[in-house]
This record gives sequence, structure tokens and C-alpha cells, in this order.
Amino acid sequence: MAHLLHIDASPRGERSHSRRMTREFVQQWQQHHPNDTIAYRDVGRNPIPHVDETWIAAAFSSPEQYTPQLQEAIRLSDQLVDEFLAADIYVIGVPMYNFSVPSGFKAYIDQIVRIGRTVDFEPNDAAHVYKPLVLGKKMFVIEARGDSGFEPGGRYEKMNHHDPYLRAVFGFIGITDITFIHIEKSEYGENKLAESIAKAHHKITELVAA
Repeated sequence: MAHLLHIDASPRGERSHSRRMTREFVQQWQQHHPNDTIAYRDVGRNPIPHVDETWIAAAFSSPEQYTPQLQEAIRLSDQLVDEFLAADIYVIGVPMYNFSVPSGFKAYIDQIVRIGRTVDFEPNDAAHVYKPLVLGKKMFVIEARGDSGFEPGGRYEKMNHHDPYLRAVFGFIGITDITFIHIEKSEYGENKLAESIAKAHHKITELVAA
């Protein structure tokens, strides 16, 4: 039995393509794995606060040093990290905004990528190597983007700061098994969008069945 964490990062509601497809993914997953447990986090419509100076002070202090102010500043981050670490599988809907991820999802990432919790670093280590602490996990990212051509060799490849960033930041904490599912061409009208959604639907069905 596995535990799945479902995250939506789009601020849109029913008009969101990424939300619709993550919901479909999870529904299919439940049909194939009825004993698995699922947690849900909506960071698109329930924004995560950005880190501030007090948060940074808390993140780089030991709990024994916490003042009430530091404890409160880091409280949500601790909850998010605990929730994240409890999962075996992640299904995340993250649209592309201006060639990268929405700022709300970046705020979420900043809350969970933490020294001593999801990545380790020993300054006295001669190699000065960061050590990932989130190992043995699987991630599915469902991405909606208005155009196409962001894939390797595509006309917009160099402008794609979405997929490479997510591979880099989650790889940094140890998650390297990441599969992307793309919904494209929403700016080209219903027909081309429908074709892209159908391809995404087919890929989800194949992935879940496998």
C-alpha cells in the first residue's frame, strides 16, 4: 500500500486544465490501487506564504533555540515537510506561467526544501556536497501550457524554465524519478487543445495501468 500526495498549483478553478487532469489521474489511480491512501494540498487557491526573515532565522536554528516567534514562523513549513515526506508518490498539477512555475508553487517549494529536513549539508565536509534526504519516491507532473515547442529540440526549448527547474529542484532533494504529462495549445482554439488533452488522457491511462 502506497501513500499519494495530490497537489494543485493552478489558481484557476474548473477552467484549469491541469486540475482537471490531476483529478482524472487520481481517480484512475484509486481504481487500480483501491488500498492506497491519498492526501490533497491546493496551493493554487490556498496560497502558501513566501519565506521571510523570521522564517529564515528559524530554518537555520535548532528547535531548542526557537522563540515563540520563530516557532510560529516555521510551523506551516514543518507541516508541509511532514506531509511531503509521508508520501511515496506525488501527482502535481503545475501550469507554465511566463516560461516557469507559478509564484505560488515556488513559495511551496521554498517551504519544503530545507536543510536538515529534505536535504543535508555539512559545512565541515571536505567535499562540500549536499545530500538528498527524500529518496525512493515517484513524481508525476501534469503541466498545462498555452503553446507547444518547449520540448528538447523545439523552437521554445531555451525558454522552458519549467520542466528543467522542477527536475533540478526535486532532484536536489532526491526525487529523480519524474514523469511529465503536458497539455498544450490552449491558445490555439478548442480543436488543437482537445487533441492535446486526448493525448494527455491516453498517457495517464497508460502510466496508471503500468
